[in-house]
Amino acid sequence: MPDQLIKICGLSTGESIDAAVNAGATHVGLVHFEKSPRHVSIADAAKLRARVPDHVKVVLLTVNMEPKPTAEALQEIQPDVLQLHGSEKPEWLSLLRDKSNLEIWKAVGVKDRASLERAAKFKDCAHRLLYDAAGGALPGGNGLALDWRLLLNHRHVLPWGLAGGLGPHNVADAIRYTGAPLVDASSGLESEPGKKDPAKIAAFCKAAKEARAKAA
Repeated sequence: MPDQLIKICGLSTGESIDAAVNAGATHVGLVHFEKSPRHVSIADAAKLRARVPDHVKVVLLTVNMEPKPTAEALQEIQPDVLQLHGSEKPEWLSLLRDKSNLEIWKAVGVKDRASLERAAKFKDCAHRLLYDAAGGALPGGNGLALDWRLLLNHRHVLPWGLAGGLGPHNVADAIRYTGAPLVDASSGLESEPGKKDPAKIAAFCKAAKEARAKAA
C-alpha cells in the first residue's frame, strides 16, 4: 500500500513550513488569494518555497486567477503543484497542463453525489481531484466538513484527496472510513485564523501516518 500523502495548507511563515516538514508532511500549501487569512504575496511565497526541501512538494493554491498573473506567480514561485480552488473550467486546466510540467489539482466542493459526478469533467485535464466541503465564506479553509458517506463506493476517475474540516481529532477516522490517499488540513491546525499551531501539525501528521499503517 502506498504511503499516506499529507498536505498542510495555508502556511505563511518559515516556522510553519519547518513544522510541517519536520512532522512528515509530503506536501505544503501556499495560498495566493487576498481574501484568505492565509494569503501570502508572490514574493513571500517564493521565499517560503525556497525553504522547502526537495522531497516535499510545494502546492500553490489560487482562486479564479487570470492567465497573466497566474503565469507571473508560477514563474516566481516555481511550485510543484498548482491547485485551482475556484470555478475554473476544464479548458483552462488543459492549457495549464499542456504548457507546464506542473501537477494540476482541482478542488471540488462536495454537497451531494451529483457534485461528485460532475467532478468527472476534469478527468482529462487534472492530475488529482481534491474533495472539499461545499462553499462557505471562502472557497476553502472554512473548517467545514463534507459528508464522508458520499465517498463510499464512489468510482474515482482520478487520484484524489480529502479536505474540509480535518484535524488531529478526526483524520484517522477519515482515512479509515474513506481510504483517502491524501489528506489536506488548514484551519483545523490553527490557534487563530491564519496562524498554524506546530503541535497540531505534528499531531495531524502522526495520526494520519498511523491510520495508514493500520490499514496496510
